[in-house]
Amino acid sequence: MFKLTLCLLAALLLANVHADNINKDAVITRQDVDPADPEGNYNYAFETSNGIQAQESGNSNGATGNSNYISPEGIPISLTYIADENGFQPQGAHLPTPPPIPEAILRALEYIAAHPPQER
Repeated sequence: MFKLTLCLLAALLLANVHADNINKDAVITRQDVDPADPEGNYNYAFETSNGIQAQESGNSNGATGNSNYISPEGIPISLTYIADENGFQPQGAHLPTPPPIPEAILRALEYIAAHPPQER
């Protein structure tokens, strides 16, 4: 899972670097890495000169982390995530959300919940 997360983060950073020439001279300004201990606990964090920040910590049960960067359109992006037995669960204002449930469907679901089928 750690390798997959690193690959995804590297792809994200690579795409961001290629999106704008301002990023071509970016360098890592801070890097903290605690490699996995015998129990599998690890931690890493880094920052770059163009404002990208990322950190993650985890163990054999999963990982949590976040990253921040500026999109090619100039919008600040902040992504937090948990990766565990329930899968990858990202959160961020930039992620799409489902549309609201139509009122008629909501009323129908409430009716069904209030009137369960009777056993015969």
